[in-house]
Formats: sequence, C-alpha cells, structure tokens
Amino acid sequence: MRDKSVVITGAASGIGAALARRFAREGYRLGLIDRDAEGVHALADEVRAAGASVVAQRCDVTRFDECHDAVDAVRRKHGGIDVLINNAGITHVGLFRDTDVDVIRRVMDVNFFGAVYCTKAALPSLLERRGQIIVLSSVAGLAPLATRAGYSASKHALHGFFESLRVEHAKDGLAVTIVCPSFVRTHIGDHALAPDGGPAEHDARTGVQGAIEPGVVAGAIFDAAQKRPPLLLIPRRARFFLWVWQVAPKLYERLMARRTMTQP
Repeated sequence: MRDKSVVITGAASGIGAALARRFAREGYRLGLIDRDAEGVHALADEVRAAGASVVAQRCDVTRFDECHDAVDAVRRKHGGIDVLINNAGITHVGLFRDTDVDVIRRVMDVNFFGAVYCTKAALPSLLERRGQIIVLSSVAGLAPLATRAGYSASKHALHGFFESLRVEHAKDGLAVTIVCPSFVRTHIGDHALAPDGGPAEHDARTGVQGAIEPGVVAGAIFDAAQKRPPLLLIPRRARFFLWVWQVAPKLYERLMARRTMTQP
C-alpha cells in the first residue's frame, strides 16, 4: 500500500483526522484537505512524524478553483490519486419554516458541491489508476431527519450523484462507495448553523447516546477501501434504522421526531 495515495477532505478533525491516522498507519501517502489551515497542518506534522508522506492543503471545498489546486498539488507530489474520500461536511439545526434559505444553500455548497468539485478535480487520476471514491453520506441520506432538512437533502443528493457516477464508469474500474454512519461523536454539531445562519446555541437535540467513535468509522472505511463495496452502513444497527424506515415509516418518523425535536 506504500505506492497508494489517498486524498481526504475535512481532514483536520473528527472522522477526517481518524481516517488520516488510519491510512497513514497502513502505509498510504496522504493528501489532507481542510479549510482549517492550522488544524490540517498540525495533523500533517503528527502523521509525518510517524513516517507518512503527506501533502496538507488549506482548501474551501465550496470553491472549485481551490479544490482543483489542492487536489492537483497532491497528484503532483504523489504521482496520482488512488482513493478520494469526500468527508467534508456541515450541519444545521432548526425547523425549515424558521430557516433562511441561505442556510440550506450553505449546507448544500459544502456537503454536496464540495464533493462534486473535489471529484471533478481528482477524476482523471482516479480513472487512470482504476481508483475509488468514498463518500461520507449518512443514514439521513436514506431516510428523513427532522430539524435537519437541508442536511438530509444534501446527503440524499450525494446518493443520486455518486450512484449515477458509478454507473457511468462501471467499465472503467472506478469504484464508488457511499458510507452511511448513524450518529458519530464528532464536533460537527458544535459548529452547526442556526436558522439565521449564525452559530447554533446547541446541537443537543440529536443527543450523543449510542454515538460511535470516529476511529470506529475510520476502521470500517479503511476496510471498505480494500473491499470496495457500493454501500457501507455503520454501525450494524444502522441497517436496523433503515429497515424500520422501509417497512414501518410512520414508526420511524415518530422515533426520529422524538429524538430530534424534543428540547433538552
């Protein structure tokens, strides 16, 4: 695996940082991309000290020019890209009736268009190397999530786009894996957008009970990078959530509303 290169967006913290550490430990060369320049360079120093070859780039994934330049820097340094992990994402909190449409646009820009932009930039190298795109969606990309309508919409959009991309390049050897975790113990909620676009006061409505650790998600994604499945649900109980939504949607809606719409 020491000849393989992986690009990770949203790499400075949470799942992205856990992915960087796991892939570095397994010998991959890393391209780390994040808007947090200080955080991404600190992580790069950490994994570089452990022996990894790393390119760290400050990049706002809502800007295609920055995505192109960041991905190209990794490609030139490492000779190509074998795996692209579209992990960068944000969330919001609030009923849609109270939410500015600019908040929905911002969530779509980061979660959906950020993945599209980075994929567009990396696709020629991925096709050349018969590589893999891994996309961080969510159970909310397969089922509804009250008080997160824009977030859920952005994740649903990822499925439509990347499943179509998989079909377009099925004969080219390109693998596309969509990852759907349930609640993960990260700081995404600490930076959630409020209905007016400012920082949300809290993100406690989703709760942390039963949340899984970023390292667990990173380990499952690393395994998926070897097996290249089309869909990965993490943890196993996420399959139960999806099953409930499919066979008893009203029950799912009640349970989900109880968790997301109850004030702490």
